[in-house]
Amino acid sequence: MDWGTELWDQFEVLERHTQWGLDLLDRYVKFVKERTEVEQAYAKQLRSLVKKYLPKRPTKDDPESKFSQQQSFVQLLQEVNDFAGQRELVAENLSVRVCLELAKYSQEMKQERKMHFQEGRRAQQQLENGFKQLENSKRKFERDCREAEKAAQTAERLDQDINATKADVEKAKQQAHLRSHMAEESKNEYAAQLQRFNRDQSHFYFSQMPQIFDKLQDMDERRATHLGAGYGLLSEAELQVVPIIAKCLEGMKVAADAVDAKNDSQVLIELHKSGFARPGDVEFEDFSQPMNRAPSDSSLGTPSDGRPELRGPGRSRAKRWPFSKKNKAVVTEDFSHLPPEQQRKRLQQQLEERSRELQKEVDQREALKKMKDVYEKTPQMGDPASLEPQITETLRNIERLKLEVQKYEAWLAEAESRVLSNRGDSLNRHTRPPDPPASAPPDSSSSNSGSQENKESSEEPPSEEGQDTPIYTEFDEDFEEPTSPIGQCVAIYHFEGSSEGTISMAEGEDLSLMEEDKGDGWTRVRRKQGGEGYVPTSYLRVTLN
Repeated sequence: MDWGTELWDQFEVLERHTQWGLDLLDRYVKFVKERTEVEQAYAKQLRSLVKKYLPKRPTKDDPESKFSQQQSFVQLLQEVNDFAGQRELVAENLSVRVCLELAKYSQEMKQERKMHFQEGRRAQQQLENGFKQLENSKRKFERDCREAEKAAQTAERLDQDINATKADVEKAKQQAHLRSHMAEESKNEYAAQLQRFNRDQSHFYFSQMPQIFDKLQDMDERRATHLGAGYGLLSEAELQVVPIIAKCLEGMKVAADAVDAKNDSQVLIELHKSGFARPGDVEFEDFSQPMNRAPSDSSLGTPSDGRPELRGPGRSRAKRWPFSKKNKAVVTEDFSHLPPEQQRKRLQQQLEERSRELQKEVDQREALKKMKDVYEKTPQMGDPASLEPQITETLRNIERLKLEVQKYEAWLAEAESRVLSNRGDSLNRHTRPPDPPASAPPDSSSSNSGSQENKESSEEPPSEEGQDTPIYTEFDEDFEEPTSPIGQCVAIYHFEGSSEGTISMAEGEDLSLMEEDKGDGWTRVRRKQGGEGYVPTSYLRVTLN
C-alpha cells in the first residue's frame, strides 16, 4: 500500500503529516541538545566538586596521604573525575552524532519536501488551468449555439414574411449560416479541449500525483528511519561508556575496601612516634614537716654554709612534656628539634636523597669520561677540553655529596643510639620494678665508712643556736625512734632485703610506716609478722596517719 494509490485525494493531509514529521525531528534534536547541556553541566559540577575536595598539598608533603582512608578518598575522587569525563564523552557523542547530523538531515528533508510539494502544486495549477480552458470553450460553444439558433430563427421568420425583401432574407440566411459555422467550430474546439483535459486529469490523478505522493512517502519513511536511528544513538552513547563507568564504580568499591584501620593506626605511630622514654614517677615532696635532716647526697638537709636547702617550686624540675605548652622549635639541619624517632626518619630520608644524588653524579662523571675518551680517539666528534669544566664541576659535587653523606650518617647513628637508649629505658621502667636507690640503706652505710658517699653521709650538720642535736640520725642501727607507726603502706613490688639494715617484703603486703624517707630513697617499715628494716621508697604506696 502506498500513498499515491490510497491517499490520492489527501494532498492537504499529507502536507500536514510530513510537516509534523519534520517538526518531530526538530523537537528531538532540540531535546538532545538540551540533554547535552545537562550532561556538560553535570560533568562540570562533578569536576568542580572533585577539585574542591582534592588535597591541595603534594602527596610527598602531605602526611595525611599515608593513611589508607585518605588514599581511598583520593582514589574515590579520581574515579568520580573519570566518571565526569565519561559524562562529557556522552555529551560530545550526542552533540556530534545526533544534534549536528540530525539537524543537517532535517534541513535536507525540508528542502526535499518543499520541492515535492511545489511540483504537486504546479501539477494542480496546470490541471486547474486546463479545466478553466475547458469551461471557457464550453461556454463559448454554448453561446455560439444559442446565437446560431437565434440567427436561424430570424432567417426563417424573414423568409415567411411577405413584406421582407429578398435582400433581407438572403442577408438573414447568410448570418444564420455564419452563426451555425461558428457554433460548429466552437463545438469542435470544446470537444478537443475536453479530450485534452480528460487526458491531463487522468495523468494527474493516475500518474503525476501518485508519483509525487510516493516520493513524499519515501521521504517520510527515510525521515522516520533516520529518527529511529537517532533514538538509538541516545542509548548507544550511554552503552558506549557503560564499561568505563562500571570500572569507575568498581574502582570506588576497591577504594572503599582498601580502608585499613589497623594499618592507619600503625601509620600514625610511624608518623608521630617521638622515641622519647616515658617520664618516671613524680617524687613526693613533703612540705608539712620541718626539713632539718642529716645531710646526704640525695636528702634534704642543711648545706655546709649553714643555710637550709629546701625543695620547693623554685627548683628546676624535669619537664613533664605531655602536659606542657610546646614552643615552636627552631629548625636545625640535623633535625635535633624533632623527637628522636622523627629525627631518625628525617635523617634517613635525607641520607637516601643524598645517596641518590651522589650516585647520579657518579654516573654522570663516568659518562663524561667515556665521552672524553671518544673525543680523544676521534677529535672530529668534539673537543675533549670542552668537557673539563663539566668533569670538574661533577667532581666537586661528588666531594660535597660525600661529605654530606658522611655527616648525615653520623647524625643518623647518633639518633639511632638515642632511640635505642630511650626504648631500653622505657622498657626497663615499665617491665620491672624501679631500681633501688644507689646509696646503701642507713644500717649498711654505717658499717661501710670507707666509701666517699658514706663519708659524706656521716658528716654531722653544723649546730645552730638553740639546737644541740639533729632531729634524726641516718645511722640509728638500734631504731631508737618511737615504736608507734606514723602511717600505713603497701608494697607495690616484691623486694628481697639481702643487704644489712633492709627487710624483705612481698608484693601487696601491708606494712606499718615507722619512718619517712629522709631523702636518700629508703623508708623504714615494720612487718605484721615482726621485724623492721629499710625498703626502697619507690616500692611503696604510703598513707600517712
